[in-house]
Amino acid sequence: MDSTLTVKWKAEPIKHKGSNRIAIHFPNSAQLNQRIKKIADAKWSTTLSAWHIPDTPENRIRFQLSNPKPLVPTPVINQTANKIPPALIPASRLTTEAIAKIEKYKQWLLSKRYSPNTVKTYSEALQTFLKYYAHKPINQIDNNDIILFNNNYILEHKLSASYQNQIVNAIKLFFAKIENTQIKIDIIHRPKKYNPLPKVLATEEVAAIINALDNIKHKCMLSLIYSAGLRRSELLNMKISHIDSKRMQLSVLKSKGGKDRITPLSETVLIMLQEYYKYYKPKEYLFEGQNGEQYSERSLGLVLKKACEKAGIKKQVNLHMLRHSYATHLLESGTDLRYIQELLGHKSSRTTEIYTHVSQKSINKITSPLDKLSIKIGGNNT
Repeated sequence: MDSTLTVKWKAEPIKHKGSNRIAIHFPNSAQLNQRIKKIADAKWSTTLSAWHIPDTPENRIRFQLSNPKPLVPTPVINQTANKIPPALIPASRLTTEAIAKIEKYKQWLLSKRYSPNTVKTYSEALQTFLKYYAHKPINQIDNNDIILFNNNYILEHKLSASYQNQIVNAIKLFFAKIENTQIKIDIIHRPKKYNPLPKVLATEEVAAIINALDNIKHKCMLSLIYSAGLRRSELLNMKISHIDSKRMQLSVLKSKGGKDRITPLSETVLIMLQEYYKYYKPKEYLFEGQNGEQYSERSLGLVLKKACEKAGIKKQVNLHMLRHSYATHLLESGTDLRYIQELLGHKSSRTTEIYTHVSQKSINKITSPLDKLSIKIGGNNT
């Protein structure tokens, strides 16, 4: 479903159950099914006999569909006379030059041992940018073009700051290492950083979610994420050999930033895993899909969603909240912040310190100054 795919496929915008979607038709293949499952909110429709995904600008570019409306930049105020930029309409296909540059970029990233996820993310981000400027030679792209792209593509389509940051990372690395250009790397700006507080579940909510699961495999997966503060990818990449039941430890290898770490193995989880192994007998990955392949991110997300529905939890819950909850609950039970930093694999203590802002134990120690005043309760309602 990209420039490297050789099988025949077809993408078309559709209206499905009142939502704008993109239907993807291709020959049945376990490999292709696994690839499309990795796209956020990808669903199979028996009625359509096809997969369908959200109709977003990113997915339209990915499947070479024209955008729902032209992306025409507004004139830039105070520009030099007669130098208003032309209409920038993304081409449906990359130029031959761009394809060659992206492949060179991929090879450079791989040689530097960037993770497969990073190679994929950066390559797709660069592809989006170069498609937008398909009408212009790459060596003529300048800093003003990046500003226009941010304003007329990213902001116009209300894409997230994190997505914009990925684009910036990809662009900076590409033009710094691969391409000789007019761009001044130092002055490429990033979106203003927003640091939201981590969303945390109460211990009772975590227990309700895990207890709502009857399937031992599903129960093991969510229990392991919470009990060890794992990221989603860390759980899915975990292999049987990473479990050390004698030393009661988990090895988390090649995690974010290419780091390894050791985290304690819960006694409760070990009992669960022993029961799970007797029934499922995984061969390589600790948790495998139906055909023995690595368990998919989408399926894991659905496990959590169904557990929350069954437990009657109305708030929006995602897998990373289990990791946040693990860290916060450790802090509230008196675990030193430095140990939590090591257990989570944080490079900087500043990242871990954010949990002090949501720790109930710390907050409950604070007395409001109002409570120290002599205030009469009640009043005249007339």
